Amino acid sequence: MEWREEGLLLSTRPHGENAAIIEVLTETRGRHAGIVRGGASRKIKPILQPGAQLDLTWRARLEEHLGSFTVEPVFGRTALMTDRLALAGLSSVTALAVFALAERQAYPALYRDTEAQLDRMNSGADWPAYYVAWEVHLLTTLGFGLDLSACAVTGGQEDLTYVSPKTGRSVSAKAGRDWADRLLPLPPFLRPEAGEQPITASHLSDGLRMTGYFLAHWLAPALHKQGPPPARDRLVRAVQKLGG
Repeated sequence: MEWREEGLLLSTRPHGENAAIIEVLTETRGRHAGIVRGGASRKIKPILQPGAQLDLTWRARLEEHLGSFTVEPVFGRTALMTDRLALAGLSSVTALAVFALAERQAYPALYRDTEAQLDRMNSGADWPAYYVAWEVHLLTTLGFGLDLSACAVTGGQEDLTYVSPKTGRSVSAKAGRDWADRLLPLPPFLRPEAGEQPITASHLSDGLRMTGYFLAHWLAPALHKQGPPPARDRLVRAVQKLGG
């Protein structure tokens, strides 16, 4: 068995004296693991950095085997390593991918979105709001889609302020007024009428609180896991610090 494709490096861990086991995300092969011979060597180890774009060739005698990778660098997204917030974002993306995505199952749209998200982080662009949208996409891809398009009570699209933790549907300020303490905040940048308005640290924290609820209470139980990975908590704390 053999295939070749570009992919994103999600994680790496030592294997034996001089090898490494890596997990990658590719467009058509999904999350895939394999051994890199010499992965701990001075030549290859610097290439195996999380977020790196790699040219991958995977080989195994049988498809169900772990197999081995031959890797060539495409580009490294090294700017991520020099920005503390971007590094926290990278760690959260890669950890959530390992946490949530089934092995060897393709998620082509999510792969392309993940690639674009890492490129935003690497370029220094204003990416945190896109990260929240990426978590919404992750939930949707895995069957836990949120309906943020209209109020669950009135059907209107105006003044959407909350999200129901029971249904994952948005609720307007008026309709949710009496249950505000039981509802999750819907940040303005995820509302249908969102325009070119400033996005504050408070908005970002609200967005992460919302997606975090569904990651913890919908997705994690379905995966028989206790909760999202610690790397996501570190990103939440880093975003909270943006507001002083």
